[in-house]
Amino acid sequence: MMTDPIADMLTRIRNAQVARKSVIEIPFSKVKFMIGKILLAQSYITEISKVEGPKPVLAIVLKYHGKAPAITSIKRESKPGHRVYRRAEELPNILNGFGFAIVSTSQGMMTVKEAKEKGIGGEVVCSIY
Repeated sequence: MMTDPIADMLTRIRNAQVARKSVIEIPFSKVKFMIGKILLAQSYITEISKVEGPKPVLAIVLKYHGKAPAITSIKRESKPGHRVYRRAEELPNILNGFGFAIVSTSQGMMTVKEAKEKGIGGEVVCSIY
C-alpha cells in the first residue's frame, strides 16, 4: 500500500531522468494527471497521456536539453504527515521566477503564479525547476 502517490510520481520522474529514460508509466489518478498537465504546460515534459487497460496508467514522455534533463529539481513540499498550506500572499517564489510550485486550491491544481493572480491560496504540493 502506498501512502503518498504524488511523492511516488515525483520520485519516478526524478529516477527516470537520472537513468535517461524517454518514457515512464505510473499508475493513473486524476491528481497525477493534473500535475502532469501543468508540467506539460510549463514545458518540463514533452507529452502526457492516459493508457487504458485493466489498470489505467499515465504515460509521460520526458524532455531533455541535449543530455541534460529539463527538470533539474523536483521536490515534494506538502507531505501526508506535514501539510503545507499558504495564503495567496504567502505562496513561495521558486528561484526568483525561474522555477515554479504547484498549488492545490479550491479551484483545482495550478501554478503559484496563477493562484496569486486569482488571489487564492492552498496546499503547496511540489516545487520544480
